[in-house]
Amino acid sequence: MMIQKIRAATKEDKVAIAEVHVQSWKATYQDLINEQDISNTTVDHRITLWETVLSLPKERQPVFVMEVAGQIIGFISGGSERTKRFGIDGEIYAIYLLPEFQQKGMGRELLRTFAEEMDKLGYRSLLVWVLTQNPSNQFYIKYGAEKIEEEATTIGEGTYQETAYGFKDIRKLLNNLKV
Repeated sequence: MMIQKIRAATKEDKVAIAEVHVQSWKATYQDLINEQDISNTTVDHRITLWETVLSLPKERQPVFVMEVAGQIIGFISGGSERTKRFGIDGEIYAIYLLPEFQQKGMGRELLRTFAEEMDKLGYRSLLVWVLTQNPSNQFYIKYGAEKIEEEATTIGEGTYQETAYGFKDIRKLLNNLKV
């Protein structure tokens, strides 16, 4: 088992998070999104995004990173549910691991750490949006998420189907995540 560490992200992590974001995003979506839309996602754009996110109060948008041997290999972020349409108060905005670290239980640990923090902050439920064709939706279903809604979303020039999955009880999710 690899020794891993999960900690709250800092402003100094913006480049490493951006690099993980782009690498894992491209690997995840290479067969789901057209090449033009994938190639438009750059580390420079993501650095700008993460610089902004990491400047927010941690209570507003918690971000955690996972390190292996001192290198950031994954992250999770979220906050208030953005649509206010589903009676769910929290949302996972992004969760990514470098491809070589997937399927090893590390995503579960990131999700558990994030759910614990959201619970401490007073959130009672979580939502996550996943491209409908993305097989990672099984990760959320495994821990008790229910399909809530599908809708079209735009990424670059393309339009894709996206599915919202909800954990209606964050405590139940935390129980499902126990090892």
